[in-house]
Amino acid sequence: VQLQASGGGLVQAGGSLRLSCAASGRTFSSYSMGWFRQAPGKEREFVAAINWSGGSTYYADSVKGRFTISRDNAKNTVYLQMNSLKPEDTAVYYCAARRGTYSYSDGRYDYWGQGTQVTVSS
Repeated sequence: VQLQASGGGLVQAGGSLRLSCAASGRTFSSYSMGWFRQAPGKEREFVAAINWSGGSTYYADSVKGRFTISRDNAKNTVYLQMNSLKPEDTAVYYCAARRGTYSYSDGRYDYWGQGTQVTVSS
């Protein structure tokens, strides 16, 4: 599976962005998907995850109520809708895929996208 993340950019605090992650291959629907982020000087951290069908989702406490993960298996794409953005959301955002149930642990993901930069100005 190859993953291509897009949709990052510069936005003011309180604004919104939608990230997309397009996957290659015919087995996308068998993978759980996750979004992670890494800010400068910090470790990569979990943001959100979704199971293969889209029926179950999981969020970090820091983004719960502001971010929404979703997927369209017909388009081989997973999304991260980010609302009410804060300066502390500034990071490079990565999408990842794994077989089996979703996980908050980056070590359990098998495939990674290249990352897309999100910058939130105050």
